[in-house]
Amino acid sequence: MTVCAIHQPNYFPWMGYFDKICRADVFIFLDAVDYPRSGSKSMASWCNRVKIDVGDREAWFRCPVQKAPLGTKINEVFLSEDTNWRVAAIETLKSSYGRQPGFTRAMSLLEPLINMNALDISDFNINTIMEISKTLELETRFFRQSELETSAASTELLIELCSAVGCDTYLCGGGAEGYQEDAKFAENNIKLVYQNFKPFPYGNEELETFMPGLSIIDFLMKENDWDIGKPAGGQ
Repeated sequence: MTVCAIHQPNYFPWMGYFDKICRADVFIFLDAVDYPRSGSKSMASWCNRVKIDVGDREAWFRCPVQKAPLGTKINEVFLSEDTNWRVAAIETLKSSYGRQPGFTRAMSLLEPLINMNALDISDFNINTIMEISKTLELETRFFRQSELETSAASTELLIELCSAVGCDTYLCGGGAEGYQEDAKFAENNIKLVYQNFKPFPYGNEELETFMPGLSIIDFLMKENDWDIGKPAGGQ
């Protein structure tokens, strides 16, 4: 069984994203689909923002991007020309996590990534995710959709991508039930496996104070042991 996982390149994504990478043999960044957004005039999406812990409350941690018309592909959306956001982002992490046990180690990883020289949000996010995965010792092979020859859309695109990288199993996230046509995978001899990731408290967090769904940044800051496999969601 050779497992493929596919996802848009998100901005410093949450633990479940890296759990998916960990469980896959091949991970494909869906970089040549339309840039997702929270409204027709907004550029806000998981591609350029994520939540972190600021003063024991969830708060958005953003990377500004230039406005682009509807239908613009993720790898065609450029970072803001104003680079002051990088300084502000680093200062936010210092003020929010400066006393956490993993702070020094995490900042040595994150600060160069935030300051990375990238023109578009796709390159920025993909390079960031790959570097964090390397640090977490994940041995998954990475591809970009834009590197592969594809012509389909929706479920057919996922099947086409799995076949393009020689995988016979597709690892599916938990939010796909509403739009994904599961039966088509079996019709194309691809096994479908649902991830079923369950967030777990880490660091010194107690269950009642734990905030699930925050960026991987939160985990790196609050944990000394960067083993994303414990106690593990999965199935």
